[in-house]
Amino acid sequence: MSEHILVVEDDPTVRSFIEEYLGSQGYRMSGARDGTTMRHIFGKQDVDLVILDLMLPGEDGLELAREIRSESDVPIIMVTGRADIVDRVVGLEIGADDYIPKPFEARELLARVRSVLRRSQRSGNLHHEMKAGQNTATFAGWRLDMGRRQLYAPAGEEIKLTSAEFDLLAAFISNPDKVLSRDRLLDLVYGREMFPFERSIDVLVMRLRGKIEEDRANPIFIKTVRGSGYVFTPEVKIQ
Repeated sequence: MSEHILVVEDDPTVRSFIEEYLGSQGYRMSGARDGTTMRHIFGKQDVDLVILDLMLPGEDGLELAREIRSESDVPIIMVTGRADIVDRVVGLEIGADDYIPKPFEARELLARVRSVLRRSQRSGNLHHEMKAGQNTATFAGWRLDMGRRQLYAPAGEEIKLTSAEFDLLAAFISNPDKVLSRDRLLDLVYGREMFPFERSIDVLVMRLRGKIEEDRANPIFIKTVRGSGYVFTPEVKIQ
């Protein structure tokens, strides 16, 4: 069955254009003009990707992205007519997987949709491969269940990770005490496919630090190596 894409866009002309174009490419499409309609669709159907406009009446796209990410790791592509880089950073901090400014060409949107869905599919395949081995990695009291893609804090509570955050942590755990450049991390996390902009890895590292570091402004696990990249410092044991 083809992937199901939900377009959350208050402009009916833009929403119809995206639905018709991506629908002609073989995707199953649903449209929502606001958060209420979006929730209704989520409650009735599985969604594989959300294309989410930033500037919505009432609840804006950032609020809805926070809500989606608190409940699901479904991929999100944020769309906006504003080109402010702050919006891009905030969107990625919340957990968006990609970001495309208006106006955009249909072919660019399609390329980004395909890229995000491929990354999501690759992440799912990696999940099944890891599950077969039932590997568990531990570091400084933390436990990462590779098979179930679940992270547990030293006190035992589960810490929710998006697919990208899990892939980044898995990349660090697989390369402890090695300086990984941003380009190398892009390879490991995104597979060198299309990514939002050059600060993607920095924002993703900041998100992951916010979940595993006591003080993400003074990290002890994920250290910045100025001019080179990042290094994961704790001792890692894999069972």
